[in-house]
Amino acid sequence: MKHIALLLAGAAALVSIPAQADQISDAIKAEMPGLMTIYRDLHANPELSFEEKRSAGIMAAAAKKAGFEVTEGVGKTGVVAVLKNGPGPVVLIRADMDGLPVVEQTGLPFASKVRGVSTAGVESGVMHACGHDTHMTAWIAVARYLAANKKDWSGTIVMVGQPAEELGLGARAMLADGMYTRFPKPDYSIAFHDTHELPSGVIGVTPVLRAGECRQRGRDLQRRWWPRISPAPDKGSDRRCGGIRYPCADACQP
Repeated sequence: MKHIALLLAGAAALVSIPAQADQISDAIKAEMPGLMTIYRDLHANPELSFEEKRSAGIMAAAAKKAGFEVTEGVGKTGVVAVLKNGPGPVVLIRADMDGLPVVEQTGLPFASKVRGVSTAGVESGVMHACGHDTHMTAWIAVARYLAANKKDWSGTIVMVGQPAEELGLGARAMLADGMYTRFPKPDYSIAFHDTHELPSGVIGVTPVLRAGECRQRGRDLQRRWWPRISPAPDKGSDRRCGGIRYPCADACQP
């Protein structure tokens, strides 16, 4: 998946982009078979909001193996992984983890057959129809790359696996659980999401969403949780072919 590799552009926030571009590209090409295995496993085993124990465990184990100090169960099922590497900015990199109560009909060999009960009490299929399987895979890849290349950057990385993004409650739960008091407070926050609005292989970057966009998604910039940028299934989009967007960093600031 080409856009998984492109998500690693987030790692360039702490390194010299021209000097590291080829190195990052080569590293991800070498990692891609293993990353695809992780992605397909996550896709086949989605979990609903605040039930992301298996997914969180996979992310936590990968971060621990890479050398991060990992805390699980933040905001119920959230993951926080911290890697300190000398003086410099604190950069928070966030991915969401939950799937949707949707029956998968893609016909893929790794399609989800999981069923669950939504918060509305309705039993249905469960699917990563919004791309969070991609986000988690990229999160793992970024963590591995930064840990393996500490000579190229200085500062502190805070990797966050956020639960319940689909309910708009997961980041709130993590903040209430001491996200900015128990862990290093970020100078910069990066969140990414695939989108149908850009072609595959394209990364869109914006420092903040327009207020109208946040209102359209039922978000208030005065509320301090991560906003949501979702593909639009009503437009017939295939989120697997989407580009990437880094949304609304201002809304993540403490």
